[in-house]
Amino acid sequence: MVKPIYVPVLPARPRGWKAYEALHPRLQRRIAPLWTVVPYTGPERPRAERVVLDPDDDPTVVEGRFTSDVDGLLRAVGGRPGWVDAAHVEGRVRGAATGLWRLATRSGLRLVTGPERDRTLQRYSADLAFLSGRGLGIRLLVDEPPDERCSAELQSMVSRLCLVPSRTDLILDMGAVMDGDETVKDAIAALDLLGTLLPWRMVVLTSGAFPRFHEERGRLSAYEVRRHDLDLDRAVRRARPGLPGSVVYGDYSVEHVSAANIPPGDDPYGPPWGLLRYTTHDSYLIARAPMRGREHVERVRATARWITEAGGFRGAEYGDGERWLHECAAGEGAKGSGNPETWIRVGHLQHMAFAVNQLSQGG
Repeated sequence: MVKPIYVPVLPARPRGWKAYEALHPRLQRRIAPLWTVVPYTGPERPRAERVVLDPDDDPTVVEGRFTSDVDGLLRAVGGRPGWVDAAHVEGRVRGAATGLWRLATRSGLRLVTGPERDRTLQRYSADLAFLSGRGLGIRLLVDEPPDERCSAELQSMVSRLCLVPSRTDLILDMGAVMDGDETVKDAIAALDLLGTLLPWRMVVLTSGAFPRFHEERGRLSAYEVRRHDLDLDRAVRRARPGLPGSVVYGDYSVEHVSAANIPPGDDPYGPPWGLLRYTTHDSYLIARAPMRGREHVERVRATARWITEAGGFRGAEYGDGERWLHECAAGEGAKGSGNPETWIRVGHLQHMAFAVNQLSQGG
């Protein structure tokens, strides 16, 4: 893998991999996504939920859907690099086995494990990584200040799995970040303590600032949110000026950090509204658009116009995401107005393209 400059953390869903597939190859070469496989059944998974073996492993629950998703992902990414975290399904060993084997043998993607997971699952991922010849990624959830116990647990896992540090990536995942110095302090502590623990092949520092709609702004139909994920990275690099050449920037693109923890919805009619989203230099523009009701198409186009008329809009010539938003804003009739899946895909497309260009120019 050529060292990327940007790691988007994306749910392994069509809206994410189709956006990645639509990027220009010049941009794809600078990106290494971390794809997180979503759970297929049950409630939303807590972020820090411990991954364990499922004693009632029914392969029919996972096998078909996981294998189908893996095949779709592999077609989209081709042989390009990145990581796949199957934590939400890997506990169902029999059901996930075929999909994990395909990832290990038919792609350029690296498998991921973590210290909080069942040791049998850690061993299985490490063995598949060894067979693939591409090494392994360790995703560490930094939800509290790291300490010596965390360091010892990480080093013990590396030794127990016989991992070669120079073929192992460390992904420090800060989760949701809203403004505050404490997250910056925790990120610096994680890099100082864990990032320097071993000579890792690559260290990624990632976080997410895109909000859940119901968590803030109430009933506002359009608003702006600061890109605190980018602010975190900037603050860490100011505090540790030696980092730019050794730590890769990551974020959750234009979805909340919990997006990959939620099973696909069962509502055949979809949601009554969705979000159009756009990334500017320092913020996210977020606008709610209806999917039903009288004059809903006109309201969708008005929502797109709010984005295209904003000061941070880069113009229709900038990229395919901007072009779609411009055409939606200027169009007439239902054709071309999209739906929630389209809006998320376009959001990912414009965000990833802009993030690469922004990072290439020094942020």
